[in-house]
Amino acid sequence: MSERIKNTTCFIRNRLGLVSGEGKECACPRPEVGIVLGSGLGALAEAIEVKAALDYAEIPEFPVSTVAGHRGRFIYGTLAGRPVVAMEGRVHYYEGYAIEEVVLPVRALCGLGIGTLVVSNAAGGLSPLFEAGDIMVIEDHINLIPNPLIGPNDPTLGVRFPDMNEPYDRRLIALAHRVAEEQGTVLREGVYIGGTGPSYETPAEVRYLRTIGGDAVGMSTTPEVIVARHQGVRVLGFSLITNVLTGHPSRLGGGAKLSHDEVIEVGNRATARLSALVAKIVTEF
Repeated sequence: MSERIKNTTCFIRNRLGLVSGEGKECACPRPEVGIVLGSGLGALAEAIEVKAALDYAEIPEFPVSTVAGHRGRFIYGTLAGRPVVAMEGRVHYYEGYAIEEVVLPVRALCGLGIGTLVVSNAAGGLSPLFEAGDIMVIEDHINLIPNPLIGPNDPTLGVRFPDMNEPYDRRLIALAHRVAEEQGTVLREGVYIGGTGPSYETPAEVRYLRTIGGDAVGMSTTPEVIVARHQGVRVLGFSLITNVLTGHPSRLGGGAKLSHDEVIEVGNRATARLSALVAKIVTEF
């Protein structure tokens, strides 16, 4: 896997024009920020001045998303003058990929030299204070997905036992709150729980997740954050609250059932606010 990470990173670097054909650095600057354009951040791609793009399907042995709403490509360019590389869509553990496949794209982002990773996701709200359409900055997480660091450790990527005392950068969280206030956006803060999915949570599971300290629950992100921190990259994360879970069988009211289409619809309504927030934050790192 270590060799595969290196080969994948090299392929992406060359195809995005970050090195010349002779392997020498070209005029294209190293991307400073990596962005995972998950649910709620799709509109941010339109704000990036794209210089190069690469579909996941063009990368040898690269995982490709099977989920609606995840386009599946890398884009390199500038955001408010800052060099960035973004992932339009991600793959998930529930799609049947091994966990090392799930985090391969983020491993590649780190290998391109980013110093900061911004991640986003759609999540169900566990806090009774949340409403559908809220944006939550992630202050910590609980990972219930297999840990991507299980297995042999490559010391060139990171240490065997990485510290996770601050998985999400406190200074970036403070910056997010300041920018949100300036933009008139209500920004929640809380603990994100990453579960395997793909089934939505039962009422009993909702009560359990709330009891162990969760404010929102989703099916991604935590493995990506773990490998980013393993490689010394600081992280800022956001959850777009697409529905609120009460922990009771009638939590959706009137026998209504939660669907992926509903998640996408709520995400689309709030994506402009989250994209504007992240775009401004990136300019002020």
